[in-house]
Amino acid sequence: MNKILIIDDDKSICQTLQLHLGAEGHEVVMTQRIAEGREKWPEFSPDIVLLDLKLPDGTGLDLLREAKKAQWPGAVIMITGYQDMSSTIEAMKLGAHDYLLKPLNLEALDLSIKKARNFAALSERIKAISREGAGDFKPDDIIGATPGMHEVVKQIGLAAASPVTVLIRGASGTGKELVARVIHRSTTPDEPFVAINCSSVVGTLLESELFGHEKGAFTGADRRKIGKLEFAGSGTVFLDEISEMSLDLQAKILRVLQEREFERVGGLSTIAFKARLIAATNRELAAMVEQGSFRQDLYFRLKVFYIDLPPLRERHDDIPQLVAHLLKRINRELHLRITKVAEADLKRLAAYEWPGNVRELHNVLTRAAVLTKGDVLDLSDFRPESAAPHAAPETEWPPLKEIERRYIIRVLAYTGNNYGETCEILGITRPTLRKKMEDYGLREVRS
Repeated sequence: MNKILIIDDDKSICQTLQLHLGAEGHEVVMTQRIAEGREKWPEFSPDIVLLDLKLPDGTGLDLLREAKKAQWPGAVIMITGYQDMSSTIEAMKLGAHDYLLKPLNLEALDLSIKKARNFAALSERIKAISREGAGDFKPDDIIGATPGMHEVVKQIGLAAASPVTVLIRGASGTGKELVARVIHRSTTPDEPFVAINCSSVVGTLLESELFGHEKGAFTGADRRKIGKLEFAGSGTVFLDEISEMSLDLQAKILRVLQEREFERVGGLSTIAFKARLIAATNRELAAMVEQGSFRQDLYFRLKVFYIDLPPLRERHDDIPQLVAHLLKRINRELHLRITKVAEADLKRLAAYEWPGNVRELHNVLTRAAVLTKGDVLDLSDFRPESAAPHAAPETEWPPLKEIERRYIIRVLAYTGNNYGETCEILGITRPTLRKKMEDYGLREVRS
């Protein structure tokens, strides 16, 4: 049995929760205002607090902040009828266990209560770390209200509450660097954010880029160079596509994380590593560990805290909101005034599978915006083959290699034979793309 305090001004919700939770054997106390909750909370000493975000005499975040400062007991589950990304992240940073939207799903509430009790020790650690909060910050670029994105926002809030290493996993174009920047802005916004794409720098040069080098360290090193790890100071180092890093360099990054220090190439003195490291990958590192192409010890060190980004094909309900957001950015960048999208076109966009995820959506909208004459987006040029997700089964089933060959041709045509962008959409490296093109006898594709 748990002692549960409900602070919500909706009496019908309170009564429903009291009946449900009481039937589950919990002891329940209800209040409708912050002032009452402020009195009951330390007096009742609850195990769980269900706290509404908006109350007649203030906000639940203010009371949560006060509770953390006073060290009142109980795991807090925020409840609200409003989808507010900033409030979600702030609540998680302040130590809330969960953030549920109204109308409440009672099964989800029961599960959240169970998790809060089962992971009380972890919750207490997070609360202790995050009492001071982390300043102002508005994650305006995090768009989406689907359950998958709601979970991502909660995880960002937890990551922002602690300086642990973070691993962001997701397909190309899902916004891994954006999430890394959001975490950075919410913790050390005045410090440098240093992003390095491990696949875009030649392996022999990547070590020098990361660690820097001393004069004379190798042929062509005519002066001392400060590396990215040193330049980041107390900010954030973002290693994108870390799966493409060589095993030798992986060992050196592991040492940085373990010892919190490093040396420049050709140098003797150690330099303290003060930054947070965030890594990202579009590949299954666990499978790479089994294949021997990624170090298991580094994998476990990176996986201290991880965030999984859902592909856009699992976020169809977010597409109208994403389209509106991206069009504002495109209007600003191209000095346009496109304000409308036809309902039929929105449905077509929502039906597409988006193998390139949000990046592909942005590219499609940009191309359409350039072709648009008035204020209604012209999507007449958008004719994806997969726009009908529930097409009838084919009578003949081609071999898997033939499907892959056709898909590579489609993506090459879409990118205009831009191999870098093609690799991002396909989630493979340039050598792999070249090998597949050789195997299938492909050269440049006409769009």
